[in-house]
Amino acid sequence: MFKILRKEVLSEHITLFDIEAKDIAKMARPGNFFILRTHEQGERVPLTIADFDRARGTITAVFQKVGTSTHRLGKLNEGDYITDVIGPLGNHSHVENFGRVVCVGGGVGIAPVYPIAKALREAGNQVISIMGARTKSILFWEEKMRDVSDDLIITTDDGSYGTKAVVTVPLEGILSSKKVDLVIAIGPAIMMKFVCKTTDKYGVKTIVSLNSIMIDGTGMCGGCRVEIGGETKYTCVDGPEFNGHEVNYDLLMNRLQAYIPEEHMAMNHVRVCGG
Repeated sequence: MFKILRKEVLSEHITLFDIEAKDIAKMARPGNFFILRTHEQGERVPLTIADFDRARGTITAVFQKVGTSTHRLGKLNEGDYITDVIGPLGNHSHVENFGRVVCVGGGVGIAPVYPIAKALREAGNQVISIMGARTKSILFWEEKMRDVSDDLIITTDDGSYGTKAVVTVPLEGILSSKKVDLVIAIGPAIMMKFVCKTTDKYGVKTIVSLNSIMIDGTGMCGGCRVEIGGETKYTCVDGPEFNGHEVNYDLLMNRLQAYIPEEHMAMNHVRVCGG
């Protein structure tokens, strides 16, 4: 059993948990994910490790309430227990001093971008971060992202906060005026697709995370199949991060629609099977 030490409601549909999981916190690295089950008969829910504290022995999860399992999860409170938590899983992010890196987080994708941006800054990179959301009410972790970034740009689709634009607008401005060595983009598939179309014009390597399509999380179900550079890969064991310029986004988005209700596609980052 794994105790919830802190619960924070970030928006109407987005919740944060700090979970006591000492062994996972000890091994966790940016880019990893974990799997939880709320109860013995519950389904397996893969979630990105949004942060970790080795000293406290905690991992942080940020999730969007989409269906049955995440709504059940969202009803738990501080002091409650989660039946199973397994991890860290997946291949961690490759971190070194690349030079200048742009980190782009869209919607719930802001959460997994944070530990990567933090690690990149600690490795000596100049980190420019772009946070995007449909509206101000679903933006979160502005100060955390500001703390790990040399520059932070915020966009909203409706102009309710920051710049009224999609994330590719400031990204293009940066790419056209500065030498950028790497772009990291995590968010809705459509966002990652157009980030990669933008960076491709400038020949800048771009890494994306495809966590949103994971189901089982261990490679057994085959539900997270993606096409990378014309080859079939499994997000949970081969990823979750891939060269964004090699991803077949049309296939990815078609498959995502089988799992995630269309009205949640724009915000959702973390895949929840059946809800």
